[in-house]
Amino acid sequence: MAEPITGKHEFDADARMAQIVGDGPRYAPLRLDEVTPEGQEQIDAIRAAFNIPDDRPFPDVSLITLRHPGMFKGQMTLGIELAARGTIPLRDRELAILRISLLARAPFEWSEHVDIGKAFGVTPEEIERVIEGSSAPGWSEHEAALLRAMEELVADYCMSDATWDTLAKTYNEMQMLELPMLAGSYLMTAMQQNTLKIKPKGGFDYR
Repeated sequence: MAEPITGKHEFDADARMAQIVGDGPRYAPLRLDEVTPEGQEQIDAIRAAFNIPDDRPFPDVSLITLRHPGMFKGQMTLGIELAARGTIPLRDRELAILRISLLARAPFEWSEHVDIGKAFGVTPEEIERVIEGSSAPGWSEHEAALLRAMEELVADYCMSDATWDTLAKTYNEMQMLELPMLAGSYLMTAMQQNTLKIKPKGGFDYR
């Protein structure tokens, strides 16, 4: 088994920003009048699922990936199931995504979910603790296992028995089935956004 990173993931954030963002993005966002009818269906579905007003601008990252509307549809079907209809508590979900984003050294995903996490109750102190990993003092048994699950899935593509058993004390069957899919979905998205050189709103605010 590959050893998971349970502490601080040491890397040069400025160098990673230069590598990932560089002179990106690699494709320009589509204008709304360039979106195909199939793509427009997905925009409408996302606005409905997340109660996004029609007058709110659609994110550039989505308007880039809508260049492949079929792939975007598949990605968003899973995304809506996990984010809009998921069974994992929202705060837990964001803690897990933050740890995945950090392990993937994904500036855009990390930056976005710092903001989203705060909206769902993750405190600035907890964001700092996510940086320190599952072994940091201050986590509950459940929270430490949640972060540890992300670390194990990235390192070994499998959750250990000990981590599974700890999470199963508080999660039901649907939540346990959902958790590795959550990790995989956001790791996939991190790889996509990193490769497309999607620029975060700020820098890679990880120190």
